[in-house]
Amino acid sequence: MRVHFIAIGGSAMHNLAIALKRKGDEVTGSDDEIFEPSKSRLASNGILPSQIGWNPEAISANIDAIILGMHARVDNPELLRAQELGLKIYSYPEFVYEQTKHKKRIVVGGSHGKTTITSMLLHVMDQLNIETDYLVGALLEGFDCMVQLSDAEYIVIEGDEYLSSPIDRRPKFHWYAPHVALISGIAWDHINVFPTFDNYVEQFKIFTDKIEPNGSLIYFEEDDSIKEIIPQLRADISSIGYTIPDHELVDGKTFILSEGNRIPLNVFGNHNLQNMLGAKLMLNQIGVSDADFYRAIQSFKGAAKRLELIASNETCNGYKDFAHSPSKLKATVAAVKQQYPDRKLVACMELHTFSSLKKDFLPHYKNCMAEADEALVYFSHDVVKHKKLEPISVEMVKTAFGTENVTVYTDSDEIVARLRGTTWDNANLLLMSSGNFHGVDLNAFAKELIES
Repeated sequence: MRVHFIAIGGSAMHNLAIALKRKGDEVTGSDDEIFEPSKSRLASNGILPSQIGWNPEAISANIDAIILGMHARVDNPELLRAQELGLKIYSYPEFVYEQTKHKKRIVVGGSHGKTTITSMLLHVMDQLNIETDYLVGALLEGFDCMVQLSDAEYIVIEGDEYLSSPIDRRPKFHWYAPHVALISGIAWDHINVFPTFDNYVEQFKIFTDKIEPNGSLIYFEEDDSIKEIIPQLRADISSIGYTIPDHELVDGKTFILSEGNRIPLNVFGNHNLQNMLGAKLMLNQIGVSDADFYRAIQSFKGAAKRLELIASNETCNGYKDFAHSPSKLKATVAAVKQQYPDRKLVACMELHTFSSLKKDFLPHYKNCMAEADEALVYFSHDVVKHKKLEPISVEMVKTAFGTENVTVYTDSDEIVARLRGTTWDNANLLLMSSGNFHGVDLNAFAKELIES
C-alpha cells in the first residue's frame, strides 16, 4: 500500500508513519516544520521529507491513502489536491481503526493517566509474552516506536479525546470502538475545543456508546461525572468500578496488599495506584490473572515524563512530569509529598498549554500546589501572545492558585537562579511542564542541582 502523510512531523503521525514503513508499506510525507526527535527518527527510517514545505505535485492518483494530521489546515495545498483527485483521506485514528477492525481493541480514555495506564498494560503484556499491537502517547522503555501494527490478536490504544483532523472534528477516541474500555477520570480539558464542561463530558458518553456489543467498561468510581454516565450504558456492556487499592508505605517504598501478599512497586502516588488497578481490571477481561499481573507490574518504572526520576542523591530526588492540567498537577504534587513527607518539596510548574494560559481557566488551579513547601509557577508573556490569548498577569496567576506558598515568574532565568540558590539537602525537586521552561534542559539542570 502507498501511503502519504500530510503533517508527518507530529508525535503520533511520525510514529504511525514509521510503523507502516516497518510493516512494508510505501510511505511518504510532508510538513512545514519538523522538530526533534521526530526529525531524526524519520530520517533513521528513511522517510524524512527531502524538503520542508507542502508540495501538491507529490499528490498523485496512485496513492492508496492520505493520512491527515491536525497540524495541517483545511486549505492545505496537498489536501486540496488530494480532494480534487478523489483520494481516500483518513485521520490517523480512522486509519488505525481500519487497520485493526479484526483485532480485540483495548482502549484507555480519561482526562488524566492515559499514558501511564497504557504503559502499564503494555509492560505487563510484554512480561507475560502476550503479543499485542499498540498506539501510545509516550516513548516507553524497551520500545523504539509508539505505534505497532502487525498480525497480533490485540491492540492497546491510548484514547485521546482531542480532534481527529482539520476536516474531522470528532474526538480521536470516538473512532476506536473498544472491546475493553477504561475511563480514568473526567476533568475539563481542551477548552479551546469543548466550550463547556457538559459538552466535554458528553464526549465520554459517546465513547461508551461506541463500545462493541458485550464489551466492558472499567471506570474510576469516585468521579462524579463518570458516575452519571454509568446508568446510561447499554444493557450488554459490563461495568467494573475501581478506586485506590489497599497499600502501605514503608521507608519510601510503596507496597500493594493483595490476598495476604505485599507486592513492592517502583511507582508511587495514589493516582498511580488507581492507574494500576484500572490496568489490572482491563487485563482481567482478556484472561490475565491477578497473580500474573502483580508479578509482572513489579518491574514497571513508569512512563517517560510521568514522575520520571531524573536526578538523585541520598537525601534528594529530582522528578520530571508532564503535568499541566489542574487534576494532574494536584495529583503529582500530592504523590511526591506523601511519598516523602519529611523532605521539603520544591514544585515548579510551567503554564504552557492553551487551556492553562486562558484567563477564564486559571481559577481551576486553586489549591493545586498547596501540598508543596515551595511552589514556583512560570509563564511567558510571549507564549500567551503567540497563542493569541488575552494577557494575564503575575497577580492573576498568584490569586488563581490561591495559596501563600506560590511564587510566580515570567522570566525563566529568574526561576533557574532561584533553584540554583536552593540548598538541596533533604529536599525533593519536581519539574512539571508540557514545555521546557523556555529552553531549559530539565534532565541536565536537575543533575546539576542535585548530583554535582
